[in-house]
Amino acid sequence: MKIKPFAGVRPPQELVEEVAARPYDVLNSQEAQQEAGEKSLLHITKPEIDFTPIADEHSDAVYAKAVANYQLWKQKGWLVQDPAEYYYVYAQTYKSRTQYGLVACCHCEDYLNGKIKKHELTRKAKEDDRMQHVLLQNANIEPVFFAYSAVPAMDAIVAKAVATPPEYKFTAADGFGHTFWVIKDAAVNQKITQIFANVPALYVADGHHRTAAAARVGNEKRKHNPQHTGNEEYNYFLAVIFSDTQLKIMDYNRVVKDLNGWTPQAFVEELKKSFYVENKGALSYTPCELHNFSMYLDEQWYSLTAKPNTYNDADPIGGLDVTILSQLVLDNLLNIKDLRTDQRIDFVGGIRGLGELKKRVDSGEMAAAFALYPVSMQQLINIADSGNIMPPKTTWFEPKLRSGLVIHELN
Repeated sequence: MKIKPFAGVRPPQELVEEVAARPYDVLNSQEAQQEAGEKSLLHITKPEIDFTPIADEHSDAVYAKAVANYQLWKQKGWLVQDPAEYYYVYAQTYKSRTQYGLVACCHCEDYLNGKIKKHELTRKAKEDDRMQHVLLQNANIEPVFFAYSAVPAMDAIVAKAVATPPEYKFTAADGFGHTFWVIKDAAVNQKITQIFANVPALYVADGHHRTAAAARVGNEKRKHNPQHTGNEEYNYFLAVIFSDTQLKIMDYNRVVKDLNGWTPQAFVEELKKSFYVENKGALSYTPCELHNFSMYLDEQWYSLTAKPNTYNDADPIGGLDVTILSQLVLDNLLNIKDLRTDQRIDFVGGIRGLGELKKRVDSGEMAAAFALYPVSMQQLINIADSGNIMPPKTTWFEPKLRSGLVIHELN
């Protein structure tokens, strides 16, 4: 892999909590407007909030406002460029668990030639929007989230870096902790570059659209540069790269609006053809292993374990629990064919807990809920390595990367 250090644009220590913000795609415009303080990066990542009423986020005026705000933040000293190229280490803490990632610039060619591997489809309209933001800003304002197979030498460098005093350390209002170190030792940075030169692949964990958009920006700029060498700054984009041993994928659960004409009793009986079904009563039940599911229906929790002849673990996609549930339940019994477009299904990130599933069913909004055992990092890697694409809404990574800790300019 070709990665490099960079001269990051970032907030002074005393302003980092005011500037740093949640990612653009986890908040709607109304939520962002309520959450954004005067110096918040949300004025740059979601500038529609600066209009009254809130403007169309894809309008020319909103794109222009993003550029103006970014320049203003730099003029006011709320964002300042580092004097030299560095790597950075970024730690996220949730409850008692911390994960450490390397902040670096990755090369667009590694994405275009398949060395940076994806596991989800992207939508062109969303790619176009992110590409427009990067082109107009001439910067990667928000990082993408990558994983790689652990390298002991890199683990040792990170461990040494985080033993020193951090540049930033704070806990955001949502309870997630963020700690950030700057690696200024040129020899250490050179060693990091050399280590990653021997890493065979990176895996997109979160940020498929931003990664695709960044690669398209590099291509676009290359077309307009007759002296293109491949080493220009625009060939690189901002990423936080985590060792696979650092990451934990959370469950991504499903709720459905109706039972497609089945009564609850008949539906449970029909499930018994493909699953070993156990009624757990009113006490919530969490799936305990692969191919074991939790269902909440009619004020009762159930354990559903897929029978051995209903799936194929030799198939990277067919052995996924999202595939098993989709085929045996959502498609066969509930006639939900397309998870991307069917209005009878919704998805709930595991961080919201089983209580959210129960709440949505008990309210009458939904008829039933299904909780899944989380996908493993190894499953994600196997699917990406085989060139396959995961079904929609399969992986949920938490915490999300905090935006505004560091920005990469394409100059």
